[in-house]
Amino acid sequence: MTDPNNPAVGQRTALDLDAILAARWADPEQFPADEWIRAERFWHARRADDERLFEIRAQAAGLLASWSGREARDVGSFGIQVNLETSDLDLGIGYPVDDHDRLIAAMKPYTEYVGERYTRFDTTRLIFVFDHRDVRIEVSALTEADFVVACRMLDEIGTGMTEQERIAHTWVKELLRVAGRMEEYSAWKLVTYARYCQEFNWVPIPERSAD
Repeated sequence: MTDPNNPAVGQRTALDLDAILAARWADPEQFPADEWIRAERFWHARRADDERLFEIRAQAAGLLASWSGREARDVGSFGIQVNLETSDLDLGIGYPVDDHDRLIAAMKPYTEYVGERYTRFDTTRLIFVFDHRDVRIEVSALTEADFVVACRMLDEIGTGMTEQERIAHTWVKELLRVAGRMEEYSAWKLVTYARYCQEFNWVPIPERSAD
């Protein structure tokens, strides 16, 4: 359903989305003043839901730890504060490759096993999904070495990405979603991770609908 209060709906953007996509980064200083006001208002509206999502994330991570025996980290858009209202929560764990069958068996009663995706050109991760309090939780079981790299990347994003850059990134993401440019939207979701972690194979995943 279209949100009539969404500032991205029904108004023409002054941004050159094609140029931003080509640059693979949204520079806040390139935003016209009126556009920035809309972007900032949208981002702060998302933050109003943080307390609820923090609680859901903590509960989901607790469930995941009880099933897998591993502590999880938020590896998705909410963890770096660039999530949309429609975004899933994404949790990552490190797990030994030789024990993948054991993990799949342990997770089977509680989750849907989606399959394997490449993380690097020579490593993969297992993907599981489950719902908790009406929020879709996606779990990535990375190799233990890749999990260390992912945590380092997230730490660097946490200290290196400014609030203004998060606002700009989130706004472009929402504009692409509202415009129905889903292939570009899927690719845009990965640009922050790719900027801070070139070791991984950042391949866009087709959307179920819109994340």
